[in-house]
This record gives sequence, C-alpha cells and structure tokens, in this order.
Amino acid sequence: MSRDLGNSTGTPAPPLAHRVARPAWRDPRLWFGVLLVTGSVVAGARLLAAADDTVSVWAMSGERGAGSPVAVGDLVAQRVRFADEAAMERYFSADEPVPDELVLVRAVGEGELLARSAVGPADEEAVLRVPLEVDPNRVPPDVAAGSVVDVWVTDGSSPDAAPAEAGKAGADQDADQDADQDAGQDAGQDAGPALSGVTVVAAPAYDDTFAVTGARQLVVAVDDERAAEFEQLLGALQEPVIRILQRS
Repeated sequence: MSRDLGNSTGTPAPPLAHRVARPAWRDPRLWFGVLLVTGSVVAGARLLAAADDTVSVWAMSGERGAGSPVAVGDLVAQRVRFADEAAMERYFSADEPVPDELVLVRAVGEGELLARSAVGPADEEAVLRVPLEVDPNRVPPDVAAGSVVDVWVTDGSSPDAAPAEAGKAGADQDADQDADQDAGQDAGQDAGPALSGVTVVAAPAYDDTFAVTGARQLVVAVDDERAAEFEQLLGALQEPVIRILQRS
C-alpha cells in the first residue's frame, strides 16, 4: 500500500508573507539627520558672523606729527571690532576716502587709527612752516618730507665750542648785552630738544640748497605757540647750531 505525499491536485500553498516597508520620509532617523545638519549650518553661520563682526577703518602707515597733511599714501585700512556704533563714528571708515585738505592737529603714531579729533581743515589750523638751515653733517641723510624729527639747538659760541673770533667777544658790550649773552648761552645749554616730534613738510635735495647757503634746508610744521618760542630761543643765541635727530 502506497501513500501519495504530494499535493498536485489539492489546495495550493498560501503565499509567503512580506513586511510592508515604512516610507523613508517617516523614518525618524532621517529627521534626526536633517536636524543635525541644520543645526550645524546655523551654528557655523553664527560663528562666521561673529568672527567677521569687524569694520574697516583708516590708520596711519607711519608716525606723523602735528601739521602733517593727511595723504592717501600715508593711510592703511585696518579691520577693527567696536563695542558700539558711537565708538565707530569717531574714526574714518575705509569704505570711503578721507576728505581732502585735512592736516593732523596732534602727533599720530604708526598703526594708530585715524580719529576725527586728530585732524582739522588745513586752512583753519594754526600751523606755521618753519625753515631750518642745518649743517649737512648734523642731519640724517634720509630725512625727507613726512619724517618726524626732534630739533636740538645749542650755542656755537659757548666755551665748549671754538670761538668764531677769539679775543673780540665782549670788548665793547655793556652790562645789559652781557646779561643777554649769558641768558642766551644758558638757553643754548639747556635747550634740547627745542622742538620735539615735529614733521618735516619739505626737504629740498642737498644739491638744491648747498650752492646757495652751504647748508641743508628743512621745513618743519610747528604750531603758533611753539614757533614763537623757537624764534625767541634762536634770537637769544649768538651762534645757534641746529642738530636734527630723526624719529621716523
């Protein structure tokens, strides 16, 4: 007796069950990834914005003294972060050129931001141009327009210097003249620098002035008060000798 184990004529076998896939947009892992990427982008944008929270303002490329004209070639742009807008308004934005015909009303150091309070109109500033005649050996050879210098003054007729005409000084002078001479010598000995941190506004080439005077000519910018004091000092000395020391 045999038994048929097949199912060739019976009820067909049921199909295999398949798991229904969840749509990708409903996957919480997708949304978590989107949130992570979005948060990273926002955080990065904020960091970049904070790192670039600066403005560009004009600064001096070199040291300049009072009376120096503000020239484009003397300015460099620097990026600075200000605490508030009011502080930023005190300086010149590098997005715009500095107005023409401005001069410094005080000394400004190299790299210092150009403050609006440090400049004024050239026609309103009480600045005089004082010419100096200096022995070429008493002035650095690279002094030029824009250099900042100290001007030292001594009396060439002092005992430490060779007298111009030995044996004649004071022969015919009265007591008042002797007193003036002593005061002048004391001023010459104590003077120095007679002018500090002044700017050279003109420096003709040595060859242009030597043939006429035998000296190097410099023109410095000095305010009215110091210019008057300087002229009084020179007038009090018998033989004023000027020496130039260069700052920049």
